[in-house]
Amino acid sequence: MRNLRAALVALIIFSPLGACAGNIGAAGEDMNMQRAAERADEILDVVLRDIDPEVAWTHDTTSVGSCDVTRRRAVMTIVSEGRRGSFLGVVDRSWRNSGYRIKSINNDPDVPAIFAQTKDGFGVSLIVGGEGQVFFEVDSPCVEESEVAESTTKPTAPIYEGMEHIPRPNIRSLFWSAGAP
Repeated sequence: MRNLRAALVALIIFSPLGACAGNIGAAGEDMNMQRAAERADEILDVVLRDIDPEVAWTHDTTSVGSCDVTRRRAVMTIVSEGRRGSFLGVVDRSWRNSGYRIKSINNDPDVPAIFAQTKDGFGVSLIVGGEGQVFFEVDSPCVEESEVAESTTKPTAPIYEGMEHIPRPNIRSLFWSAGAP
């Protein structure tokens, strides 16, 4: 009987229907893609508010899958190579203080990254890309399908509408850009 019960639980958890059945939001309500996108915005808002001195950022793409949403933001402040460790430390501390589980840290000097997960199942990451540009990404768990509106959070850097790609960081900070050419 115990093995049958375990098999049924595994079937429910790992089946395609089980993956989306009973998706519960942070407040206990069923969560759809729009609410997941709003939750992702909240996660991004908090970490960017926790960075002191503040950095300028802009919205990057929002992706919608069959049952998940990804929100992205690009930091437009130049974070010098010498300040990257401090920057990652501030983000790591913010996420740990928010109760997130740090899943992995990439200490590569050229492309460092932090990957974490919230208590409600959202994946969060910070990745330093080409020329030191910092990107934040939040991936939702599988939720109910719905339309997804653009973020209503106002960026602190210019919006690069109509451009194919967001340019490299181009805003200087007395602190974060120190030592940068």
